[in-house]
Amino acid sequence: MQGSRFAFGPFVLDSGAGTLLRNDVPVAVGYRGLKLLAALVGRPGEILEKAELMDAAWPGTAVEEGNLTVQIAQLRKLLGPAADGGEWIATVPRVGYRFTGAVEQLGGAKRKSLPLPGKSSIAVLPFVNVSNDPEQESFADGLTEDLITDLSRISGLFVIARNSAFAYKGRAMDVRDIAQDLGVRYLLEGSARRAAGRVRINVQLVDAVSGDHLWAERFDRSLEDIFAVQDEVTGKIVEALLGRLRAPPPRNRPKNLEAYDLCVRARKLMDDSPQTAREAHLMLTRAVSLDPEYAEAYRWLAMNHWMGWVHSGGPTETSRSVALELARKAVAIDPNDAGCRWVLAYLLAYERSFAEADAEFAKAIELDPNEADAWAALSDIAVLAGRVKEGLEHIRKAFRLNPFPASWYYLALGQAQYAAGEYEAAVETLRRDETYRTSSRRFLAASLAQLGRLDEAHAEAELFLVGNPHFTTRHWATTEPFRDAATLEHFVDGFRKAGLPE
Repeated sequence: MQGSRFAFGPFVLDSGAGTLLRNDVPVAVGYRGLKLLAALVGRPGEILEKAELMDAAWPGTAVEEGNLTVQIAQLRKLLGPAADGGEWIATVPRVGYRFTGAVEQLGGAKRKSLPLPGKSSIAVLPFVNVSNDPEQESFADGLTEDLITDLSRISGLFVIARNSAFAYKGRAMDVRDIAQDLGVRYLLEGSARRAAGRVRINVQLVDAVSGDHLWAERFDRSLEDIFAVQDEVTGKIVEALLGRLRAPPPRNRPKNLEAYDLCVRARKLMDDSPQTAREAHLMLTRAVSLDPEYAEAYRWLAMNHWMGWVHSGGPTETSRSVALELARKAVAIDPNDAGCRWVLAYLLAYERSFAEADAEFAKAIELDPNEADAWAALSDIAVLAGRVKEGLEHIRKAFRLNPFPASWYYLALGQAQYAAGEYEAAVETLRRDETYRTSSRRFLAASLAQLGRLDEAHAEAELFLVGNPHFTTRHWATTEPFRDAATLEHFVDGFRKAGLPE
């Protein structure tokens, strides 16, 4: 049902946006009621059993049947009588409920076009693997990601982050629609074929406004020359868009192609489950053993240790110290890599080395103003320092650079909205499907509690504790990098009201 829109009578229900309109005027309907209505409207005329409806509105939670009865009664009151004078929702005694009205399924709501930035803007679409070997898919993806990184470091360009670019992988869409979705003028498309020690790459640069092809070229080189080809492509794009050839500071390139392949595969697994985190750990450990001077591998291995800490449910001194050591190693090898810099900055903040962390964040942004992850991480640290307005600006900038981001961006946004007292906005953010793989439910519970919706807050707190059974507010408060007592107390107050353990 996610993202579906339905019309019935004077109403339009958008389950993805979480809205119900009556004659284009918003109707104040609660979250549970909206979920129940979406389930019923999505299958008009069918009998939905009580258990199924309760699971739709209270997933994974045991609630009394009376809660369902109350919600249905509230929905009937909100909707009023149908055109024939009857009810929209019919009761089927001892079984469940049925939606009786005529329903029309509408097309998905068109995503609002993002405005173009005040500088040349580009997205690099995922390169197509045209070899006969599906194992080369990661090579094509790695090539795409490296070009995004190279272009991102050019201060005169606005470059969309990899998460958002890869949202279009395998999708046949008009380039103009993609450009409007992402809010950019130019798109880079390409294909790659790797076989028998050779690599063939086709690239074309498109102006999505005019439809003109600004530049296209084919490269047929030895595989050992792949990074030189990347540099050449980057230079040609910069020259086409900015009218001049301006090279960024040199990057630390891997000397071992197997290490490069391992790193490309591992970084796809970073925002995932504990199982994939272990897989990534093995790949990255092998990569640094093959190429001890490969900075990016150390950077991702540092984050792997850090995320292992997160997945395990509690910090350990060993994983923290190892992660910090690896991040320092990455920066020492390649001081011009913004990714290495912001990872070090983030870990330093958690060690309360705040002055050094602030300096590393500043250097990361200076090196790469398009590094969306850096802005998102900086938002987290700024909010906990009490600079809430600044934190909101940072996370919004991250979303503009990365409109289809990793799930942890929504956690950072919801946390910032809570800190700003924007509780309704925080609830909307933290109830998105994207957040459920994160530990965001603690902030959702706190936001609901501050709104006085204590039953919902307690339910969300219980769900959070299922996945984080050892959580305590005191432990969280002492391990997060707070620098502002009032901000800390605000979070603790919300946790307590939500019923999270002391």
